[in-house]
Parts: sequence; C-alpha cells; structure tokens
Amino acid sequence: MANHKSALKRHRQSLKRRARNRISKTRIKNTVKAVRIAIEENDAAKAQEALKDASSILDRAARKKIIHQRQAQRRISRLQAAVNKIAA
Repeated sequence: MANHKSALKRHRQSLKRRARNRISKTRIKNTVKAVRIAIEENDAAKAQEALKDASSILDRAARKKIIHQRQAQRRISRLQAAVNKIAA
C-alpha cells in the first residue's frame, strides 16, 4: 500500500475508475448478448432494436475511453452484418 498522500489519492481514484469501468463493460456485454440472442431467434425487428441500443452503448464507452474506438466500431460492424444477414 502507498504511503505518500498523493499516492493514496491516486489509489482511491483508481478504485473508483475501476468500478465505473466494470459497470460499463458489463453493460456492453449484456447488450451485445441481447443482439446475439435476437439473431439466434431470427427476430429481425428485435435484433435491429437491440443493435441500436448496443451501438449507442459501445459508442459511449469508446468516447469515455473504456474501450478503444476501433474496437467499438468493429463490434458494431460485425453485429450490423449479422443483423443484415437475418433481415435478408
């Protein structure tokens, strides 16, 4: 454990940020899972709605640097391709 006042503060900040990031990453996983479940059920309307939510959450996480911008774009792109495939 740190002894200096500034190091103690950095540790407190890192714990807060870790908790915030874990919440966001869990939310990402759950929304992506909802899209995949809708795709497996061949429900195009439900998949499109879930994709809209997932892309919003992924973009927000990328904007806040929780995940990398390119990773968010790649995930959205792959989900969109899968949704388009069942819609066709």
